[in-house]
Amino acid sequence: MTIEEAQKQVDEWINTTGVRYFSELTNMAILTEEVGEVARIMSRKYGEQSFKEGDKEVDLGDEMADVLWVLLCLANQTGIDLNKAFERNFEKKNKRDKDRHKNNEKLK
Repeated sequence: MTIEEAQKQVDEWINTTGVRYFSELTNMAILTEEVGEVARIMSRKYGEQSFKEGDKEVDLGDEMADVLWVLLCLANQTGIDLNKAFERNFEKKNKRDKDRHKNNEKLK
């Protein structure tokens, strides 16, 4: 599935099953909440924190997909073509960071 297809599928789902989009501000708050859920799993799975008894069966991929879902909603609501934006972002990184990481002493 391409990013463009994902945006279209989310839009179709929202407009048929989901009734309507939440406001942009509400979706921004939801995005923050979903990123927090990813952070909680990461800190427990890869960091020093331990899982609480009820959190042991969490699915990191599902939580990341929740983040992507809300990001796609926000892109749809604000008229952003994420496919084009990602391509432009990649070009920017290729120009700006072409040698930056290779020359970073911290990464050697």
